[in-house]
Amino acid sequence: MPSPLADELARAVLGEPVYTSLEVAAAAGVSLDEARRMWRAMGFPPVAEDERVFTAADVATLTAARALVARHVTAPEVLLQLTRVTGQALSRIAEAQVAARLDGALDVAAVAAQARAVEPLLTYVWRRHLVAATLRAATVAAADGGAQIVVGFADLVGFTAFSQRRAPAELAVAVDRFEALAYEHIPERGGRVIKMIGDEVMFAVDDPAAAARIALALVDACGREAHLPAVRVGLASGPVLAWQGDLYGPTVNLASRLVDLARPGTVLASEELGAQLAGRDDLSLRRMGGERLKGIGRVRPWVVRERRA
Repeated sequence: MPSPLADELARAVLGEPVYTSLEVAAAAGVSLDEARRMWRAMGFPPVAEDERVFTAADVATLTAARALVARHVTAPEVLLQLTRVTGQALSRIAEAQVAARLDGALDVAAVAAQARAVEPLLTYVWRRHLVAATLRAATVAAADGGAQIVVGFADLVGFTAFSQRRAPAELAVAVDRFEALAYEHIPERGGRVIKMIGDEVMFAVDDPAAAARIALALVDACGREAHLPAVRVGLASGPVLAWQGDLYGPTVNLASRLVDLARPGTVLASEELGAQLAGRDDLSLRRMGGERLKGIGRVRPWVVRERRA
């Protein structure tokens, strides 16, 4: 059973819980199975049928979802996909908010106030990203023969050994600093962060030269940080499958394998990307010997460096 404190927090943030599962589904005009599928897609655990945990906001959300399907704005399966992505993203945001503000004491009024203050920011950021994603999709659709993209992976070398020698608080500072550098240098040079995976960042760039500049900037920036390990980067150019905010396909796989092949403080580019970068005055490229990568085959990547005057 929920504790009195949990009840108080839920009421302050979510509203008065007055509905059971059956009641909230009936009020929204959907079946119980449909309501449960939405609930699971959001990432929440099952709720007993007689437990009153649902609020007017739950009714409004299910009603809006039903209307989207009824008006053919989106198909039911697509709606569930969007719900899963939204649940995953907002779960991370909520965890980050709690980690940033809690000092050991739970202040219900402060949490409720934070929810009201942050909600407009989330809407604003989402709208900005929606515009950018729509424009990217339109560009891909208009491209003759499909758009090519550069995928990059940058990771902290020897992070497992590094983490074993650090206290948890010190490790958190290092990971946070790496993430801050990624978000500083990738968007600034025309790329976008696809995801952070602890000690690794995956990014995508439309322009090959911009991808090289991002990779070199990350290597340089992390190399200047006394409390971070060296960084290495793998880059590959080609078609990708964009799905639920992530990227998939052979291009992604190759970039991921190249970062494992790269030496600390270096950038490796795939053969195709190296050919696209050849002849640039600001870059120096050196062809490596052949390497056989499991599941990919034999490759001859390029070491990319900044050309010094």
